Amino acid sequence: MNETTVCVVGNVATQPVFRETAAGASARFRLAVTQRFWDREKNAWRDGHTNFFTVWANRALAANVQASVSLGEPLMVRGRLKVRSEQRDGQSWTGADIEATAIGHDLARGTAAFRRTLRGDQAADQTADQVSGRSSGAPARPEPNWETEPAEPTAEAGEAPEAAEAGQAHEAVSQRPEPAMAM
Repeated sequence: MNETTVCVVGNVATQPVFRETAAGASARFRLAVTQRFWDREKNAWRDGHTNFFTVWANRALAANVQASVSLGEPLMVRGRLKVRSEQRDGQSWTGADIEATAIGHDLARGTAAFRRTLRGDQAADQTADQVSGRSSGAPARPEPNWETEPAEPTAEAGEAPEAAEAGQAHEAVSQRPEPAMAM
């Protein structure tokens, strides 16, 4: 598939609009991406041209956009670029859409608190716990054990376990009786 994938950084220019359709959830908003450059004459940053993109998010991403994105926030958007041309009132219009695959806040300009969304069966379990007043208290996945297992004691101090095993194997071989050779 030949697709034009882009990653843009800008500010949310319109309040996100969320719709639930037969095909699934959908959200859209406009993203303003302004070029900035250093003006040597004025010794300061200056704003250049601003591009506006209509960002489309679908399914779970759309629901997360609805819960997380507000007007004016700095975002990073990755997705497929689609340039469209159309005729309106006798004039030709060109627009750029991004079908988003990932959206996140720009942490170079602020902080964010990530909350994992619950999937179908997890959400049902949590709802049942809330209704009954009980709390499972257990994490969804156990934390990994990052501790290093202690080494087994060796026969001689300072000897590596592999060397001790090799020494034991050598001792076992040397203790076997040698077969008698007939001539």
